[in-house]
Amino acid sequence: MSKNGTDTSLVVVQLAGGNDYLNTIVPYENGHYYDNRKNVNIDQSAVLKLNDEVGLHPTMTAIKNLWDQGKVAIINGIGYPNPNRSHFRSMDIWHTAEPDKIGTEGWLGRVIGQMDPKKENVLTGVNFGRGLPRALGCKDVSVASVGDLASYGLFPDLEDEALRKYALDAFSKMYGGAEGRDAVSSMLGETGASVLKGADLLRSSVGKYSSDIEYASSGIAQSLKSAAQVMSADLGTRIYYTQQGSYDTHAGQLDVHANLWSDLSAAVGDFMDDVDSQGYADDTVMFLFTEFGRRIKDNGSGTDHGSGGVAFIIGNKVKGGMYGEYPSLKEEDQLEGDLLFNNDFRGTYSTLLEQWLGYEASPIVNGSFEQFNFIKN
Repeated sequence: MSKNGTDTSLVVVQLAGGNDYLNTIVPYENGHYYDNRKNVNIDQSAVLKLNDEVGLHPTMTAIKNLWDQGKVAIINGIGYPNPNRSHFRSMDIWHTAEPDKIGTEGWLGRVIGQMDPKKENVLTGVNFGRGLPRALGCKDVSVASVGDLASYGLFPDLEDEALRKYALDAFSKMYGGAEGRDAVSSMLGETGASVLKGADLLRSSVGKYSSDIEYASSGIAQSLKSAAQVMSADLGTRIYYTQQGSYDTHAGQLDVHANLWSDLSAAVGDFMDDVDSQGYADDTVMFLFTEFGRRIKDNGSGTDHGSGGVAFIIGNKVKGGMYGEYPSLKEEDQLEGDLLFNNDFRGTYSTLLEQWLGYEASPIVNGSFEQFNFIKN
């Protein structure tokens, strides 16, 4: 990693809906777990054991292999003060690093703004999926959001550049007044020109990409394949973002949760193999997070919204191991039936920002927070 972090990239996967911590990092030797999870539990014999106390969900075989190689850091008990069980508010807190008020800027949007202060690269940050997550939103910061990499952009069916510019000009005039020369027209024209430029570059990455890795057809696998394609094209992208879900398993959790983690674990394994074969593994770190964990006690067939959760940091330059204390399941230690968080998520953000990406964390995460040491020097 270079001194200012210019060679490093961060791949963020949002587990939307609230991943169940207890059935992901399973406390298989803890009687309180099975007492509270009468129906929604992982059999002790099926757990992929990490140590004498906890293990991974049995479908997480690829991540277990990465763990065995020392490439997975597990952040136990991650959360924030005064937890909120609303999906929207909790995810907003994670996206903006603002637990105490409504944030207006995404933490990754702020990072991208610092990475590209002169706005020279519209592809510094790329989201793989529909819409734009709040984490990437920031005033005067452009981020590409890609559904289908091969057809991304404005007027993708118009191959002739002159025709596309003509269509863009007509589009800007339609929304910019009769003369088409006012501020709205100018803004739309400039934005559209940037999108066209970014779209062409992104589409070109498909043709440049070659790999022996056969990704699955799941949405998360295809998103991470797209990330690998863009990475291999050397377009200057440093922040890659995608999401998978829904982990909101109020009912039918055992099957749904198993399928989600089977898809995600396999996709992560394939992606890490892919970037390794492309020569980017030493410059790439993955960050997997969710907005909250779920209740300690099951509801019969699923689990409801909780608080304290788990996050994963994965990569060649990661010091594998357990970070943060696994929360107590004893009734007297619970937070109204939830796992009590023991480390602020902004500490993990700060570690990634300063030790991996090379940027001062405090103005991005709105304060100073204790960092971990999960990045190798």
